[in-house]
Formats: sequence, C-alpha cells, structure tokens
Amino acid sequence: MTKTDPPEDRRTSSTPDPARDLAAIGLSEADYEVLSTLSERPQRTSTLREQARKMGWSRSRLSRHASRMEARGLLRRDPDADDGRSCLLVLTDEGMAVLEDAAPAHLASVRRHFIDRLAAADLAALERIAARMEEHDGDA
Repeated sequence: MTKTDPPEDRRTSSTPDPARDLAAIGLSEADYEVLSTLSERPQRTSTLREQARKMGWSRSRLSRHASRMEARGLLRRDPDADDGRSCLLVLTDEGMAVLEDAAPAHLASVRRHFIDRLAAADLAALERIAARMEEHDGDA
C-alpha cells in the first residue's frame, strides 16, 4: 500500500481481524470466549444462564452453540442441581488443551491488530475507561 492508493484500499487491507486468525486455528470468537471464560471459573464450570449473560446472548442461542462445542469435545453439560431447567457448562480437558494451544496465537493477533496500533496515550485512555466501567459494573 502506498499513500497514493485509494482510501478504501487501505481500509480493506488493514482491517483488524482476530476472528480470521482464530478461524485459522479452528475456533470462532464465541468458542474462544466460552473456553476462556470457563477456564477462569472454579472447577472450569458456569451455569448456562451466567455464560449467556456474560456473552450478551440468549440462553437458547448459547445452548445451540454449546451443543456444537460439546460435539467437538470442548465442553460437556452437567445437570444444574440448583435449577432443574438449566445445565452447567463444564470445560473438558480437551477444551482446556485447545484453549492453551490457541491462547498465544490469539493474544498475538489482538496485539497485532489492536494494541500495537495505539499510542501510549490511547492505551492509558482505554485503561481509564475500563476502570470506570468496572466501577459501575454493578450499577446496571
């Protein structure tokens, strides 16, 4: 790309795409979010309801996605003793291994497509924004 190329060409070629990088290793962004969230939870387990809320998805949408992940051996569903109508999503050892393999490439992709493109002042502003959002997380 040169400075004389039309702006739309520069925009297209430099579009950040961590999703494409994840797809190259066999995961969707949603797969990665589910795996990474479960890996941080006690016993690598979350209720379907909690996970759906975190992702901003309906329970039915997450349930369908979880079925596909379960078929691939990345997670399993266990009955939820506290809510007979729901289930627990449990990260399997295979799912943990997939996440551990994917994490370095995903982090490098996020760095390349996002972090490295920002100035130090931009990063500081993002930190302030994130802190503000965290402060008000319980207000919603």
